[in-house]
Amino acid sequence: MAGINLRSEAFTDYSPIPRHYARDGENVSPPLRWDHVPEGTAELVLMCEDPDAPSGRFLHWLVTDIDPASHGVDPGQLPAHGDAHTNGFGERGWGGPLPPPGDTPHRYCFRLYALPEHVDLPDRATADEVHQAVDERQLASGTTVGLYQR
Repeated sequence: MAGINLRSEAFTDYSPIPRHYARDGENVSPPLRWDHVPEGTAELVLMCEDPDAPSGRFLHWLVTDIDPASHGVDPGQLPAHGDAHTNGFGERGWGGPLPPPGDTPHRYCFRLYALPEHVDLPDRATADEVHQAVDERQLASGTTVGLYQR
């Protein structure tokens, strides 16, 4: 399976996410860029999760129906034609990093999936439900990871 090249201008893979993008900062979604979306992609799905959260995988951002011809998203914006879902904070759209104070840095995994058909996810999908719906049917995916600590 080919991979999508997913990256951010705000942080490099496995480096700290600037506070500006965190919930205890300005809570602005970070810029992301991607390429190598395979032919036959009907939609892109973007998610950000914290696998280190005390309660298990915590969903910080879920956007479905993203235009497969798009190549990124600017800070604080929604990807082209994207539909923002409710995050783990109970709010629609981006909910920035907010690990418990004193924890070691948490990993924030940004994943972009190329799907051959539309996926129907509930508005309040959990990170686990997203994985169940897209992991087996994806054409390709890309991941970049940022770290955050308070």
